[in-house]
Amino acid sequence: MRRQSIKNSTILVVGGAGFIGSHLVDQLITEGANKVIIMDNLFIGARENLDGALNKGAILHVDNAENQEALTYIIENYNIDIVFNCATKPLNYSFINPANAFLTNVIVLKNLLELQRKNAFQTLCHLSSSEAYGSAEYQPMDEGHPLIPLTTYAAGKASADLMLQSYVKMFDLDAFIVRPFNNYGPRQNFEGEMAGVIPLTIKKILEGEIPEIHGDGKQTRDYIYVEDTVNIILKVFSVIPPGDCVNITTDQQTAIKTVVETVAETMKYKGTILKKPARKADVQSHRGSTKKLTDMIGTTQKTPFKEGIMNTVDWVKRVKYKSQ
Repeated sequence: MRRQSIKNSTILVVGGAGFIGSHLVDQLITEGANKVIIMDNLFIGARENLDGALNKGAILHVDNAENQEALTYIIENYNIDIVFNCATKPLNYSFINPANAFLTNVIVLKNLLELQRKNAFQTLCHLSSSEAYGSAEYQPMDEGHPLIPLTTYAAGKASADLMLQSYVKMFDLDAFIVRPFNNYGPRQNFEGEMAGVIPLTIKKILEGEIPEIHGDGKQTRDYIYVEDTVNIILKVFSVIPPGDCVNITTDQQTAIKTVVETVAETMKYKGTILKKPARKADVQSHRGSTKKLTDMIGTTQKTPFKEGIMNTVDWVKRVKYKSQ
């Protein structure tokens, strides 16, 4: 397999104004992509996430990849070589609009695969989610772990993954899946119902509110710093076979209680932590296997959790106080 290199390629990042997507855009520019085009409807993404990238020549189209015509226009107009699909709606949103959260995952990927089938571009890297596995049946969870999604967000991710693999088998496409576990870091949303637990806890402490834990706090996640994720994705890019899937993970578990306490400790918060009822359909345990990943690319750089939390605290402070 000879896959076109990132360097000198024209690349489209769908959902590129979002949390992981915008970091990926930055790294693609660093790695020497010829041109980086971003398509994002700014449902959860933010233009500010792209300030640096747009200054370096990246181009943003505010449009919806669920619209086949809009997607076709961008891919044809820029003569795209490679597509990274980061488009999704957050897990929390699936409790507000379950059907739409499911369909976004499926429709965007369907549109991309149909274009790829017609030779509109060469390579597709699709970002799935560890949520597709549901709660761990065994640990660490490898890529052969059954897909038992607990939410419509996760079901949409699992369905999209299966669709990609079937298109690869049917039409011999160069498309593959990376499956990140729980990302955290700068640019993760901290506002409203779509907020991630880490930035939301930081925001609450900054605003003098009481941070909270849902359930007993013993539910575990396999946290990975967002910049580590994009570095791993770009290492995997040149070696993963078409149709394959690999976990992007650190093979460690952190309880939600520990996460909230680490944020509190980093921010020197000495107050109480509120106990709230457990969330419905909450994954109880996640720890990803790194075996396949390390077989592919060797061991990877891992940002220490406390360092990642400090970077995230600094970022939330900057954004909050700049907007006031």
